[in-house]
Amino acid sequence: MSRTNFQRISVGTLFLFASLSAFSDSQVRIVRLSYIDGSVQIARDSEQGYEKALLNLPISQGAKLRSMDGGRAEVEFEDGSTIRLAPNSAVEFPQLSLRDSGSKVSAVEVKQGTVYVDFASAKNEEFTLLFGHERFTLTHSTHLRIGVGDDGATVAVFKGDIQIEGVSGTVNVAKNQTAEFDLSDNDRYTLAKSIQTEPYDDWNKQQDQYHLRYASNSYTSYSPYNYGASDLGYYGNFFNAPGYGMMWQPYFAGMGWDPFMDGAWAFSPGWGFGWVSAYPWGWTPYHYGTWVFLPGHGWAWQPGGVWTTWYAQPRILNPPKGFALPPAPATGTKTVAVNRGSAPTLANHSGSKIVVRSNSAGLGVPRGEVTDLARVSQQAQQRGTVSIRTTPVSQMASWGRGGEISRGSASRGGEPASRGNSAPEPATTHSTPPPSSLGRAHK
Repeated sequence: MSRTNFQRISVGTLFLFASLSAFSDSQVRIVRLSYIDGSVQIARDSEQGYEKALLNLPISQGAKLRSMDGGRAEVEFEDGSTIRLAPNSAVEFPQLSLRDSGSKVSAVEVKQGTVYVDFASAKNEEFTLLFGHERFTLTHSTHLRIGVGDDGATVAVFKGDIQIEGVSGTVNVAKNQTAEFDLSDNDRYTLAKSIQTEPYDDWNKQQDQYHLRYASNSYTSYSPYNYGASDLGYYGNFFNAPGYGMMWQPYFAGMGWDPFMDGAWAFSPGWGFGWVSAYPWGWTPYHYGTWVFLPGHGWAWQPGGVWTTWYAQPRILNPPKGFALPPAPATGTKTVAVNRGSAPTLANHSGSKIVVRSNSAGLGVPRGEVTDLARVSQQAQQRGTVSIRTTPVSQMASWGRGGEISRGSASRGGEPASRGNSAPEPATTHSTPPPSSLGRAHK
C-alpha cells in the first residue's frame, strides 16, 4: 500500500483554543520544562497563581517557576541552553520573544535560591539574567551559578566571563571567580578569585554531562531546534524505514503501545488546552513531525514539517484499527491526566530498583541513571517486565489514575542524594530491532 493511501488523522481537531495570542505566530516562543524532581510549581497566569508543574510543559513569556523543599527543575531553551533550579529556588521569565530580525530574546530573573545557567551561545541569541538590582547579558558560551538570599547574592563563574551592571557600578567576573553583593547596602559588591562549592554543584555537573553525552551533534537532520535532543538520544534510537526514511522509536515500546497513552490536557491562558506528554523524551516528537504506525514494528516518529508551539498538533499516519486519540476537555481549565499505559513500580522501599513493563516507553526511568537502555528494553520485550537498578529514585511527578495528577510516596530531603559523577555510556543497539523489510537500524 502506498503512503498516499494511508489514513491520516489530525490531532488538531482535539485541541481547544480559548483565544488567540496577542503575538503573531512569528513572535511566539516557548521553552521546555525538561526535568522535574520532587515538588515544582509554575504560575502561567497571575489570576490562577501557582499550580503543580508537569514535565514537558511549554513555558512562555511571563511565567514563574519555583522548586519547593527537595524539588529540582531544569528549563531547556531552543539552542540547548539550560537553567536549573536547586531546592527552594524561584525564577521568572519576563521576556521570551523574537525580534523582527528573527533573533531570540530571553530574560530570566532569579528571585531566590540557587540557579545554574549553562548558556550555549548560539547565533542571534540575546540572553539576559537579572537578580536584585543587577543585570548582565551573556554574549558567549558561559556556565555559572547564581545564589540569591534575603540580604545577599552571589554569582560564581565556572566557564567564560561576564560583566554585571547595577546600582553600585560595573563588575567584571572571570572564570573561577565569585562576585558577592550586599542587597541591603545598595548592592555593594566584593570580588573573590575563587568559587566555594555548593551542595548541588555535583548534581548540576551530572546534568551537564548527560546533555553532552546524549545530545546529537547532527540534531539539525531531524529537528530545527536542539532542545529535547539529549532525551531522544538516551531513551530511544533512530532507524531507516524504506519509504519513510529516518524514524525514531522509544525503548520499551511494544506493539501495544501508542504515543498518546500517557500525558495530560493542560490549559494555557490565551491558547486553551494542549497535549503535554508524560514521557521523559516527550518534547520534540509532539511539536514536530508525524507519528507513524508501521505494521509489524509499532509506532515510530518521523521528523519533518513545521515546528508548532503551545498548541502542538502532531500528525498521525496509518493508525491501526481501533486506535482512538484521547479527547480534550470540552470545558473548564483544570489539567486532566490521561493514563492508558504501564507505569513503573518500585521493586523495594529503598527506591534503588524499579520494575519497568514492556509498553512503558521509558515512563519513570530516571534519565542517565540506567546503563544501556536498548539491552534492558530487549529484555523487557522478551519477559514482559524487567527490574532495573538505579541510584535512589526521588519523588517524581506521576500521572495519577482517574484524571488526577499525583506523586509517588518516595521523597528526598533538601540535600542531594549520592549519585555517580558521570552518566552511563550511550546505548548502541535497538530495543526492538525493526524487521528486515524496514532496513538496518542506525544512530
